[in-house]
Amino acid sequence: MMTFVHSFQSEWLKRKRSLATWLVIVGGFFTPVIVIAARLLQPEKTIKTYSSPDFWFQLWRNSWESMAIMLLPMGVILATSLVTQLEYKNNTWKQVHASPVGLATLYFSKLSVIIFMMFQFFILFNIGIYLSAIIPYLVMDVEYPSTAIPYMTFLKDNALYFVDCLPIIGLQYLISLRFKNFLVPVGAGLILLVGSIFSISWKYGYLVPYSYCMYHYLMGIGKAHPAGNTHLMATGYFLLFTVTGFILFATKKERG
Repeated sequence: MMTFVHSFQSEWLKRKRSLATWLVIVGGFFTPVIVIAARLLQPEKTIKTYSSPDFWFQLWRNSWESMAIMLLPMGVILATSLVTQLEYKNNTWKQVHASPVGLATLYFSKLSVIIFMMFQFFILFNIGIYLSAIIPYLVMDVEYPSTAIPYMTFLKDNALYFVDCLPIIGLQYLISLRFKNFLVPVGAGLILLVGSIFSISWKYGYLVPYSYCMYHYLMGIGKAHPAGNTHLMATGYFLLFTVTGFILFATKKERG
């Protein structure tokens, strides 16, 4: 257990040398900053919005629209590829494999760092959503929303979005470990993401592993009705990609 903890700490320190950390911070606050700017520039519309009884749900839906459809999947693709490609970039795979750490520990500690970074992103994004409600209230002459924040509803929604982005992490991690060129996993991820957007209108689109964040948002506004349980499918894909990725990683002949 302690070996895994130490390996995780080592991988966590490595990620500071990549752009992934800034990607998480900027990505978490990007949409809320746009929401704040839009509300400050449109005072009449903002006053009307704050008087709405479903203010928090409107804010939640508006904040997640671009995030679920494009920004979150794209951020996951870039962050996973950046963290995983650090060893290739610095030519340190041989040094890593020479350390007294098992392959399973190495594989899952690096994967855990990526997942924890996604957890960080969700925390920052939720803080940003709250700030996008508070800052206009403090700056402008508007009343504080009369309805209470539906914490449990939003917490559940966060959990489901988190699950829905796991297949992207799993497959991007698998691809990134197989190819030295950073553009290969990023390019493959973007192609799959664009394909997922087009597949939404297809009745079997829910089979595409990069589409689940989009489906969850569209189901929330009543514009998608997939035949299967997308959250269970996301979990299944993640397990499949993770196990397959480990087998390929453990049986890879070239170690760097």
